[in-house]
Amino acid sequence: MDHLLTTLRAAAEPTRLRLLALAGRGAFCVMEFTEILGQSQPRLSRHLKLMCECGLLNRVREGSNVWFALPTGAQGAFARDLIARLPDDDPVLESDRRQVARVLAERARIASESFRGKGADWDEMRALDLPALAVETALLSLIPDQGAGRLLDIGTGTGRVLELLAPRVTEALGIDASKAMLALARARLSKAEYAHCAVRLGDMYRLPLTDASFDIVVLQMVLHYAEDPAGAIAEALRALRPGGRLIVIDLAEHERFDLATRLAHRWRGFSDTTMHRLLSDSGAAADKPLTVPGPLDVRIWPATRNAA
Repeated sequence: MDHLLTTLRAAAEPTRLRLLALAGRGAFCVMEFTEILGQSQPRLSRHLKLMCECGLLNRVREGSNVWFALPTGAQGAFARDLIARLPDDDPVLESDRRQVARVLAERARIASESFRGKGADWDEMRALDLPALAVETALLSLIPDQGAGRLLDIGTGTGRVLELLAPRVTEALGIDASKAMLALARARLSKAEYAHCAVRLGDMYRLPLTDASFDIVVLQMVLHYAEDPAGAIAEALRALRPGGRLIVIDLAEHERFDLATRLAHRWRGFSDTTMHRLLSDSGAAADKPLTVPGPLDVRIWPATRNAA
C-alpha cells in the first residue's frame, strides 16, 4: 500500500505526467527532455530521480549518456496504464508530441552523420550483396504471427530485426557494443508502434540480463566476428528460458579468404556440423536448418534450449 501511494504521489504532477507520456514513445536522455518540455535540466533531473526511485521509469547509463525509459514487463504495467488514461486531445501533450517529432528527426540526422563520419555507412547484407529480403522472410517463418513473447536481439546493429519482429512480440530488446549503431537503432525505433522495443549497450559475452528472461533470442550475422562463438552462444542461451527459441543466422562455410582482411571476419562461416556442436555443447537442441542462397549462402540454424 505504501509503495502504491508513493507511486501515485510521484505521478500526480503535470511535468511528471508529461515525462511519462514521452517515455511511452521510447527512451530519452535529459537533454532531449529539456528541449521537448522547455524546462531546465536541474528541474527535470529532480523529477526524473523521483520517478526512477518509485519505479515509474528506468535509468540506464550508456557511456556519458543516461537514458530514461519505461520499465519492461510487469514492472512497467502501472506506468503504461497511466499513459493509456491520458487524453489524446490535451493541447499540452499535443505540443509535446510535435516537439518529439522534431527532436527525433534531429537525433536521426546526428546519428547518421556520426556513423558516416566513422566510415561505417554500410550494412553487411548490402556489402556482401546478400539477399536480405529472403533472409527476413525465412526468419519470419520461424516466429509465430503474434504473442511470441519477449525477444532479445544480440548484436542488433541498426535495429532492423527489432523493427521486423516488433508486431509479433510483446517486448523486444536489442544489445550492441557500438554506440553509433545504437543511435541509429533508436532513430529507427522512434515511432509509437515500437514503444515496446528498446536497445541497450552491452557485451555479447556478458549480457546485462537475468537468466532465462527471454522467449526468443536472435544472433544475426554476429558469430563470424566473434573471437569465441561458443561463449557467445552459451551466454545467449543463459538469457533464454528453457524451451525457448534460439535463432542463429550467419554465413554458411565458404572460401572467401579476403573477408578476413576486408571486413574483419574472424570465421569463414560455419558448417552444420560445427554449429550443431556449438549448440549441443551449450545446452540446445538444433532443429532443421534453412538455407538462403546467394553470392554467399546464408544459413539459419533454429534451436531450442534444453529444459535442464
